[in-house]
Amino acid sequence: MGDFGAFARAALAFPAVLFSFALLVVAAYWLLVLIGGAGVDILDGGEGVDGGTAGLPVTVTLSLGVLIAWAVSLAGAALTESMPLRAAALVLALFAAWAGTRVAVRLARRLLPPERVASRDDFVGRVCVIRTGRVSSDFGQAEVRADDGSTAIVQVRTQDPGLTAGSSALIFDYDADGEFFRVAPFDAALDPYGPAV
Repeated sequence: MGDFGAFARAALAFPAVLFSFALLVVAAYWLLVLIGGAGVDILDGGEGVDGGTAGLPVTVTLSLGVLIAWAVSLAGAALTESMPLRAAALVLALFAAWAGTRVAVRLARRLLPPERVASRDDFVGRVCVIRTGRVSSDFGQAEVRADDGSTAIVQVRTQDPGLTAGSSALIFDYDADGEFFRVAPFDAALDPYGPAV
């Protein structure tokens, strides 16, 4: 019991007390993430917004900084009674948190692959299957398979009147203004992305 009492006194002493509450908030947050009540990227600004640093979510970076600052300030509070030394421990804790998170970001940049954002241009060059009765210069839909195996229904247009439901077509261009793909008839057996026969 004596060891826990000494730990609690150090955690509630200056400068550790400044980070103890923040550490409790971080622990509660990660507990919520663990049970599914919150997302890891809750502070990142939502989908499509890059709020993280080099692939690390903001919440991970902040949590690491709080943990480092708390550990260093706790050591300062436990090892010294002098207020000037404890103030120096606070400065050291802030510097250690900054340096530690910076090292973590650099490691993440080197070790984690960059996140690739999917684009409609990824479908250009793929074979699709026509899903509407016909395709014309102003009407048509087709199903196309992505790299991850998922499929998407996309708007397609062609000048060739021979494309009907079940036909294979090659996507050769994307019209950003009209938000549709241009297609041409194609033999599905030649599809490099298709299933192996």
